[in-house]
Amino acid sequence: MKKSPLPVQNLSGEEKHRKCRKEALVKLLRWHFGHPDFRGKQLEAIEAVLSGRDCFCLMPTGGGKSMCYQIPALAKTGIVLVISPLIALMENQVMALKEKGIAAEFLSSTQTSQVKNKIHEDLDSGQPSLRLLYVTPELIATSGFMSKLTKIHGRGLLNLIAVDEAHCISSWGHDFRPSYRKLSSLRSHLPDVPILALTATAVPKVQKDVIDSLNLQSPLVLKSSFNRPNIYYEVRYKDLLDDSYADLCNVLKSAGDVCAIVYCLERTTCDDLSSHLSGNGISCAAYHAGLNNKLRSCVLDDWISSKIQVVVATVAFGMGIDRKDVRMVCHFNIPKSMEAFYQESGRAGRDQLPSRSLLYYGMDDRKRMEFILSSAESKKLQSSNSQQGLSKKSMSDFNLMVEYCEGSGCRRKKILESFGEQVSALLCKKSCDACKHPNLIAKYLEELTTACTVHQRNGFSRILMSSSTDAIDTEQLSEFWNRDDAASGSEEDISDSDDGFEVAKSISRSKFSKKSGISEKIELLQRAEENYYQKKAPDKQANKPDKNAISEMLRESSKQRLVGALKQAHQRLGGLKVDFEASSTFLENECFQKYGKSGKSFYCSQVASTVRCLSTTTCAAEITNRVGVIATSSENIARKEEPPLAASTMFHQREETIIGEENCGKIESETSVSAQPPQSASPGTKLPPIPSFSQFVNSRKSNETQTNASEEHSPKIEKNMKKRMRLQ
Repeated sequence: MKKSPLPVQNLSGEEKHRKCRKEALVKLLRWHFGHPDFRGKQLEAIEAVLSGRDCFCLMPTGGGKSMCYQIPALAKTGIVLVISPLIALMENQVMALKEKGIAAEFLSSTQTSQVKNKIHEDLDSGQPSLRLLYVTPELIATSGFMSKLTKIHGRGLLNLIAVDEAHCISSWGHDFRPSYRKLSSLRSHLPDVPILALTATAVPKVQKDVIDSLNLQSPLVLKSSFNRPNIYYEVRYKDLLDDSYADLCNVLKSAGDVCAIVYCLERTTCDDLSSHLSGNGISCAAYHAGLNNKLRSCVLDDWISSKIQVVVATVAFGMGIDRKDVRMVCHFNIPKSMEAFYQESGRAGRDQLPSRSLLYYGMDDRKRMEFILSSAESKKLQSSNSQQGLSKKSMSDFNLMVEYCEGSGCRRKKILESFGEQVSALLCKKSCDACKHPNLIAKYLEELTTACTVHQRNGFSRILMSSSTDAIDTEQLSEFWNRDDAASGSEEDISDSDDGFEVAKSISRSKFSKKSGISEKIELLQRAEENYYQKKAPDKQANKPDKNAISEMLRESSKQRLVGALKQAHQRLGGLKVDFEASSTFLENECFQKYGKSGKSFYCSQVASTVRCLSTTTCAAEITNRVGVIATSSENIARKEEPPLAASTMFHQREETIIGEENCGKIESETSVSAQPPQSASPGTKLPPIPSFSQFVNSRKSNETQTNASEEHSPKIEKNMKKRMRLQ
């Protein structure tokens, strides 16, 4: 039963700028939201904006920032305009407000023209019923909507402008949005409307940038502590674990049936990890931009309604989702900054109950992220000073995360100090693994150092990068890639191997100057490559573990995932008369035959595409025609190792549609899968060997020599012919 809203009270009375009484505001809070009292700096922020003053409010995730503009919307007649960066965030908050009987709407491109027209009609009326209107920064930038806001303000109905996720306005913030920069025009168009800027993650430099960009006039600056005392912080080291997938699976099982989020850097990792967890009895699903909108919405709805326990997602997931009972947030890869880590880990325990933040740290993950950030920095070397400064900040921010993982001190203290908050380690009260088990963490760090040293000496690294600053004339050195492993297409194997570093330094100290010719540089690179392969011991290649191999455990978990998808399709569509086990075996074998030799990433993506096709098809006949006859035939099952003659057109079309989708707005470094399988050579065909760099250069030189010789020989023949003609 919905609560009827309390009558709107003009709490300011005759004195427009008089502060509202706390008792009246608490009454509104209890009636509409069920909270007994305000928390932290909420009341101060509400009283400031109701009195007409600008305010900058810095509250940690879960601190209740939305109350700071939702209560003022109920306390005074008129409209509160809320600027939000994500449509999903707006939809979530508007839905929650409507359930509480509060008149709220949002304007976005996802709405129908009928809904938009109804909202505009209400805004144009003399007494609009809306209390809160959510819009995007892109809409604010349009002249038409700004003109409408000016008219509403002219009628005295615009009470407050709230800028949510205000750190997006700063180019120094971790989630910069260029469209937020245009919000600086709000002050000039609406000079006497108070502005409330809210954020959960902003270092001092970002705070100043936000205040200056929004032209806040003598704002009240409120800062809450970044400390989240109910979250236990822990780091586990992948290099010391036999199987990080199995370890995470055990952690989730030991925690019981709790709500959790697992963040991964790549989509393929999301699919792979989700498949492994599902195969081990954990209710979970993958969520990333590679899925179509319908499937993403289904996963989100199932997670919010507790139909699934765990979401394995990229960093695009979680912002604006109003679920307060998340008990665990796990980062399976190291985040790029402390701000991003704090924001994502802060999605646990928003109900103030004990929760857990778990980060899996690996040296390969670290070097991959360093490579991504350094590549972005190298592209900006010739750009403006501000862009160079941003690149340096990115590396500096990432180094804070490395120190968080590799340091032996209190993790909570490191988090707070990164935001400029100086605290004592006693504040932690053993609520992080470094304080609770200091001797054990010191032992792990010592073992990690030893493991990394052995890792480099044994030459396990597949890609050799150079970051030497000794290059003459500030030229950037080339990277040396192991050609034998290039086919894997994986970014997981980036390393600063000693061998590769010495090769790069030897080139930088040689005659590699601007005056050197192309031929001289090629010869130097050729010699460097030859030296590298001579130094590389054959047994190192032989003993190198193949990280791209497809294990039997992975194949089995993929079959279980396909069984689940077939069962869900049967429940959804009905009339699906197939043998689930046999059908899943056939489909998994088809994926393995297509991409088994291409590597784990391609195989997992193919399995994920097949699962998506089963989950999104609207016709049971399509699935039956694809697997029905084959899956129920024991004769065909016995011959499952033979590759299928052709793939279904339905599956290829769906793969092309899904794989072609764009990213949700966050940078994700991933391996994409082609919709068409690669053409393999027949068994009797012997392919020519791939020449090395040295062989290629030598063959090219010999071809050029032969061409030049033939060109020189031709004039001599012609000259001899002329002599013979004269003699005749």
